[in-house]
Amino acid sequence: MDEKRSELPLWRSILIIFSCTLAMIANITANSSLSVSLPTIERELRIPQAALQWVVSANPLSNGCLLLLFGRLADLYGRNKAFLLGSLWLLAFTLGCAFVNDAITLDILRGFQGLGGAATIPASLGILAHSFPPGRARALAFATFAAGAPLGGGIGTVLGGVLTELTPQSWRSPFYVGAGITTLSMVGALVSFNPDQPSNEEDRRVDWIGAFLVTAGLVLIVFVLGQGEVAPKQWSTPYIVGLLIAGVVLVALFIIWQYHLEGVQDTSQCLLYPNPRSRCASLSLLAMRHLPTPPPIMKLSLWTRARGRVAVVFCVAFLNWCCFQAWIYWVTLYYQNYVGYSPLRTVVRMVPMFVTGLLCNAFVALFVGHIAMTVLVACGTTLTGCACLLFAVINPNAPYWAFGFPSAIIAVIGADFVFACGTMYVAKQCLPHEQSVGGAVFQTMTQIGTALGVTVSTVVFDRVLESKATKNGISMENLTSVEEPRRLTLPAYRAAFWTGFAFGICACLLTVIFLRVGVIGHRDSASLSPTLTDVEEPITVTNSARESAVEREKEKA
Repeated sequence: MDEKRSELPLWRSILIIFSCTLAMIANITANSSLSVSLPTIERELRIPQAALQWVVSANPLSNGCLLLLFGRLADLYGRNKAFLLGSLWLLAFTLGCAFVNDAITLDILRGFQGLGGAATIPASLGILAHSFPPGRARALAFATFAAGAPLGGGIGTVLGGVLTELTPQSWRSPFYVGAGITTLSMVGALVSFNPDQPSNEEDRRVDWIGAFLVTAGLVLIVFVLGQGEVAPKQWSTPYIVGLLIAGVVLVALFIIWQYHLEGVQDTSQCLLYPNPRSRCASLSLLAMRHLPTPPPIMKLSLWTRARGRVAVVFCVAFLNWCCFQAWIYWVTLYYQNYVGYSPLRTVVRMVPMFVTGLLCNAFVALFVGHIAMTVLVACGTTLTGCACLLFAVINPNAPYWAFGFPSAIIAVIGADFVFACGTMYVAKQCLPHEQSVGGAVFQTMTQIGTALGVTVSTVVFDRVLESKATKNGISMENLTSVEEPRRLTLPAYRAAFWTGFAFGICACLLTVIFLRVGVIGHRDSASLSPTLTDVEEPITVTNSARESAVEREKEKA
């Protein structure tokens, strides 16, 4: 298999990377282009401000909650098929969003739009891992793919602001651009992708029970995180409390169910290859006869590989995205609502972030084979945290170059380093039939981190603002003057950025203490970092092995 992958022509390798990166750009652009257009959409479609968030949240909600299921389906039935079908789906609903005339339809189409990204991104990670063996080519492929995130953010934000203000189609124009990017990605995939290879798993059933539990649980949790602050009684609203408890219970049941199914799979192997380490529990044997026991949609042992370092990578990605997305969210609001800049002036101040993002991924591609992963991730998470720190201590009267410019430069470094290094490391630890699932788990952690980071920082912002208003004898409903909101909201903005800084520092400490990983990205990296070789070998069972096992059972009888 590796020999076939190494023989790819240069033009085909470039086109594979190009197509997968365009898929990432299209997925990010679908959200970033819309955030700048929200005020225009609010006026044109007459959307109440309390309901405006669902225009943004519908896409990441469906996207993040279905990554794991679609990743598993891609591994089973073909990553090429999953990529093309997901791209076609994304294209159809992106174009559909450009023609809507009411808020409810836009929310629904945005939710369906997210399903396309949920299919293409895990499939892209699996395709890259399968097409490029460990080495410099894989490092370049994953770094380029990771560059699609800042590039998509830059394209979406800049074009979203420019096209909304300067084109007759206004906020609808970015959807046309997104559809064009998706079309290019599909064409490149049709020309360059390898035919799907059948899965080497003997049991190819889908764990639909686990898929339901994890999808329903994540939907409820992400919904509550986005709705908790705007509910009638905020977090004490009965349906918010109930849905949060239900979501946590469903996720807990999913974990228990996955543990059980993995035990069943170990039991089936134990019957063929007696092994005292296999978990041949009587409960599992009973379940094999009376309950559906497909392979788990996500093996819990994936988290424990490399002595638990895979789990650390997932947690670092989660915390880093809490920090990074909180920075993006509050910087945008600070510039527009506090300083009073227009969307276009806000975009200009964010441009350094996109330039740095591209440079960072080029840096990773060149030096990931020479610098330890721990150093890259620790430096990246620290710098992203410091981006929040600069705004936490900002002087509003200081020029942009004192706080805003350096913050925009370093904010994206952590996201790029963690994404590129993290996805390469996870791909290294995954078996051939788990590549898309591994990428899906990584992406799911970043999506949950995005929701939690914005939610927690919003709670902090609201509580600090409420406290300052109460001390000054001003009700929250009466914050309508020009001077009072500026005087009272600055401490609230600073508190929100301090929250983001805390997330970034936690990610850095977790990296330094628990993520001791050496150089990755080259074939000889195993000698430099023994943790990279702690991968389970796939178990293949031949007919002769089965016959031998049956004969042993007959002799025992």
